[in-house]
Amino acid sequence: MREVNVVGVRVEMPSNQPIVLLREADGERYLPIWIGAGEATAIAFAQQGVVPPRPLTHDLIKDLLAATGTELNEVRITEMKDGVFYATLVLGGGVSVSARPSDSIALALRTGSRIVCADEVLDEAGLTVPDEQEEEVEKFREFLDQINPEDFDAQQGHS
Repeated sequence: MREVNVVGVRVEMPSNQPIVLLREADGERYLPIWIGAGEATAIAFAQQGVVPPRPLTHDLIKDLLAATGTELNEVRITEMKDGVFYATLVLGGGVSVSARPSDSIALALRTGSRIVCADEVLDEAGLTVPDEQEEEVEKFREFLDQINPEDFDAQQGHS
């Protein structure tokens, strides 16, 4: 397992499908995961520190964990089958719960939990960006700084 960081979310063209982009913490590979519009909004909210007037689903789960004294130790992106990614929430006391990566990432950002990815998943789906394309990654980061979570509301998709 390798630790990954959330670069951000964007809408992939021409499909208009939101993706979350992860990057190896101590490496050069990126991992794009196609996600739903609701999860894209939840991830963007968490990254931008937006606090909605009423708790969204991921905020509710965070509050439930806190109210029961349960910690989210880490999120594990465990495998990819037929283009679908799978994740596990590792809770305190060694309890594991299967979850979608998009929901897991949204929750990890809210709780400050570490996100790790199986080496096999990175080997299969990870992308290495050549130095000459690093400028494109920087443009992507600039795009992420300017996007609003509401931009995903009109999109449709699933994870």
